[in-house]
Parts: sequence; structure tokens; C-alpha cells
Amino acid sequence: MVKTLHPQNYADVYHVGDYFRQGNSVLMDLSALPNAEARQLVDFAAGMVVARDGSMERVASKVFLLTHPKEDA
Repeated sequence: MVKTLHPQNYADVYHVGDYFRQGNSVLMDLSALPNAEARQLVDFAAGMVVARDGSMERVASKVFLLTHPKEDA
């Protein structure tokens, strides 16, 4: 499942972390945020995915996909 989020301010970072910790991939659309605030969310997300051995991919300007590692079958 991919959860799409459109944070309106840095406080919405809680939802990004919550959905990711639940095991969902998260598509963060930061286009509504000023650059400085968007950078803070990207920094948080980068740390979170590294800690969880996941990955972060830029999909478009200010749009990022956070995913978990693939499980070996």
C-alpha cells in the first residue's frame, strides 16, 4: 500500500513517520511547503528511511517516495 500525503507544515511530519512505521510506503508531496520547510521534511524522511533500511526516491520536484526494503522470498 502507498499512502499519499500532502503536508501543510512541518508538524505534519508525524503522519509521514506514523504511516511509514506501520509498514506503508509513503508518497510525500511537499509542493505546498516553502523550500526551507520542505527541506526539513526531506531531512527527517531521509533519516527515517536509513534507520529502517528503506529508500527514498525523488519522483518529481518536491515529491518523494519512501519505501521499505524488499523482502527475500
